[in-house]
Amino acid sequence: MTENTQQNAKVSHRKQLIGLVVSNRMQKTIVVETKRQSSHYLYGRVVTKKKKFYAHDEKGEAHIGDFVRIEESRPLSRLKRWQLKEIIRRAALVPEISTTVEEVK
Repeated sequence: MTENTQQNAKVSHRKQLIGLVVSNRMQKTIVVETKRQSSHYLYGRVVTKKKKFYAHDEKGEAHIGDFVRIEESRPLSRLKRWQLKEIIRRAALVPEISTTVEEVK
């Protein structure tokens, strides 16, 4: 019985969120937008609420359009209280369009 408890991985009790990366222009920082749906208290209509979180990305792995899991951490700066845990799904890469235009005579 004691062997099973020692072999189990350490479980983190910190909050985790899943969201979409909307910005990665800062160094080692990404902005993750999460959406949640709830019904309006009076009218009952489903309302979508969005919130943005600043998360620490040490290696700069996440790009715009990626779905990521972030985990809460100690305050790292004035706005950053989250860290990148893993990248769930990468964004599809869009092929480059050549900008050269040939003139027609």
